Amino acid sequence: MEKIKLEILGLSPSQSQTGSFALILGEEFGNRRLPIIIGMFEAQAIAIEIEKITPNRPMTHDLFKSFAQGFHYKVTEIVISDLREGIFFAQIVCTDGLKERVVDARPSDAIAIGLRFNVPIYTYENLLSEAGIVANEGSSGEKSSEPATPASATKPFPDQLKDNSTEDLHKMLDQALTNEEYEKAAQIRDEISRRN
Repeated sequence: MEKIKLEILGLSPSQSQTGSFALILGEEFGNRRLPIIIGMFEAQAIAIEIEKITPNRPMTHDLFKSFAQGFHYKVTEIVISDLREGIFFAQIVCTDGLKERVVDARPSDAIAIGLRFNVPIYTYENLLSEAGIVANEGSSGEKSSEPATPASATKPFPDQLKDNSTEDLHKMLDQALTNEEYEKAAQIRDEISRRN
């Protein structure tokens, strides 16, 4: 399967899940985005490493790195490997120089560890085609109007989507991408996928 290299584009508080964060990954030479919802502690571990902050005591992912190095293992790459029922799965690929091993992990943990080893992050073309969101390259200054929100706006956003036509969902998806609201776009994408 063809692998696509990803880079971390952003990390922001989730608008739909309190205490969660949206980690936005983008393909290296393209405009597709892969938004993944992660927990607060994993987001902190990723942010600390991106910002090169040294905590007073080692965090869990730092412990993993020390442990792996103590046994002469190094991580070679991280792969966002699967998406099942809306949940992403990842693999940490490591080696002792003789044998390669693959360890299953949550994407958030795998990325936090991968950052500490300074290794590339990949996904497969078929997963990016299925779950990726195409970001608008630039706006011509004209934004499409978002379909009217149903009267039941007190419902959680994913439930509100069920009340919209597929055509309206596509318009909402375009608007969310224009506004770079990747988490919202992912929820709209998931609703469209459920209908196909």
